[in-house]
Amino acid sequence: MKLVFCGTPRFAVPTLETLHRAGHEIALAVTQPDRPVGRSQELAAPPVKQTAMSLGIPVTQPDRIRNNSEFRAQLESIKPDAIVVVAYGRIIPPWMLTLPPLGCINLHASLLPRYRGAAPIQWAIAMGEEITGNTTMLLEEGLDTGPILMQQALIIRPEQTALDLFDEMAIGGAPLVADTLEGLANGTVKPRPQDHSRSTLAPLLEREDGRMSFAGHTAIQIRNRWRGFQPWPGAFTALEGKNLIAHKLDAANGSHLDAPGSLEPAQVLVRDDRILVACAGHTWLELLELQLEGKKRLSASEFLRGTPLATGMRLG
Repeated sequence: MKLVFCGTPRFAVPTLETLHRAGHEIALAVTQPDRPVGRSQELAAPPVKQTAMSLGIPVTQPDRIRNNSEFRAQLESIKPDAIVVVAYGRIIPPWMLTLPPLGCINLHASLLPRYRGAAPIQWAIAMGEEITGNTTMLLEEGLDTGPILMQQALIIRPEQTALDLFDEMAIGGAPLVADTLEGLANGTVKPRPQDHSRSTLAPLLEREDGRMSFAGHTAIQIRNRWRGFQPWPGAFTALEGKNLIAHKLDAANGSHLDAPGSLEPAQVLVRDDRILVACAGHTWLELLELQLEGKKRLSASEFLRGTPLATGMRLG
């Protein structure tokens, strides 16, 4: 097929590489403009641009696409059979949706209609899901509401973070896109509507999503949110007005703690160089690696040697 590929981050790279290896003619790669990164704020090319250039695929990086007559003319002159969209980061305008005969085919990192939105991998883990997956779908004007083409389930292992799962889903989703294109071409893949009554949302993450709510969540729920919110916004709270980041944490077995019954959620229990925090549902969260604002990242035992922290103190 003749394709236009729209994508930006590393997540989209395996699909671009797979479609190229499969022999499709990728007439154009569309990606977001170069952005300043790091302390130096030097401009860096998106991973999709870097990969496309290494494969000899033409690249364009429009600032906007909805009312861009030059970009529209470029795509209309290509006359692609399909437009493949993987984590492009821009809303596809109506004129693009109707341009190719086979439509705009999107790879979405959830089992739609669950977790529609910008952060499906993060929210699936944060909500304690044990299974997630990839979906190929036909894009329409709604937010991830288009007809489903193919799906692929993946197990979320208990220790996996969003960072771990990103690469696994990116690699797993690439052949799914290739199979979808083949199925659309030979008629074996038929679009089927989503059950909108089962939909859930996975909105763009905000910094406050990482703030630990000891009274509002159990220890397991906080651990799941920490796993899901890697590498950002992570998990944090406050200690005497200073930001406290939990780099590693786990749910603890409260029956072995000999904890005072008077401790309430957000209060600390210090036992044998361990730092535990009371949470909702009479559960306990153990903070294994911490970093106080302006200080180094430390294990719990190292932290206690340099920071006065006593049973009964309150976090948050």
